[in-house]
Amino acid sequence: MSLEVRGLHAGYGRLAVLHGIDLTAGEGELVAVIGANGAGKTTLLRALSGLLPVTAGTVHLAGTDVTGYGPEKLARTGLAHVPENRLVFPSLTVVDNLVLGGYTRRRGPAADRAQARDRAMALFPRLEPRLEQAAGTLSGGEQQMLAIARGLMAQPRVLVLDEPSVGLAPRLVGEIFSALGKLRDDGLTLVVVEQNARAAFAVADRVSVMDRGRVVLEGDPAALSTDPRVSGGFLGGGFAADADAEASAGPAAPAVPRAGSGATRATERP
Repeated sequence: MSLEVRGLHAGYGRLAVLHGIDLTAGEGELVAVIGANGAGKTTLLRALSGLLPVTAGTVHLAGTDVTGYGPEKLARTGLAHVPENRLVFPSLTVVDNLVLGGYTRRRGPAADRAQARDRAMALFPRLEPRLEQAAGTLSGGEQQMLAIARGLMAQPRVLVLDEPSVGLAPRLVGEIFSALGKLRDDGLTLVVVEQNARAAFAVADRVSVMDRGRVVLEGDPAALSTDPRVSGGFLGGGFAADADAEASAGPAAPAVPRAGSGATRATERP
């Protein structure tokens, strides 16, 4: 399922945050969105997920205009959101968190729900022996795995993730991004907001750079990595004074290249 965003404006009350965002993610494509704190990345995902009203512009899923859909309707349409800071239900067990993730599919075939759970367990096998454990007792990395697995229980065709590597050790960052690459290769469309640019560039098909509520650069990771505004800022540290500390933590995740992908030049957006 493709995602197409055109001229998107959104914000919080009178505070306008997004100013005419254009973003496209083709079916089975992983698009990374990077930018300093305050660039509007989280606001973009919240608007795409129906958590914030869109004040102008359009959002299309597989050609269908879903602008104005609420979170539940978007989930039923095929878009799931994995929020920043994981937000698992700490007092519930791992399996109960998974069940809640599949709430919008509860009336669907039981075989589909079982398949979604099997897919999640195959991606994150360390969750399997912890199914009856309270989610709040998991490590940070395990909670992030659970948050992604919970999103997959909605059987999405588009998955948007907000800062999946935040606060994690480099080894776990590698595991998370390797799993995202596998999902992409299975045909899932992903939009990943991320401060750890090295990890994102290793797995992304395309990258969009946001600044002050706008997409200012976009292109293939190989092309963008040679742009001094990106290589000297995000890949070398210090694009902006308020960039997250974790952006420079640890080595890149293992690359999961997309078969047949070719480099395209970076494009500066007006």
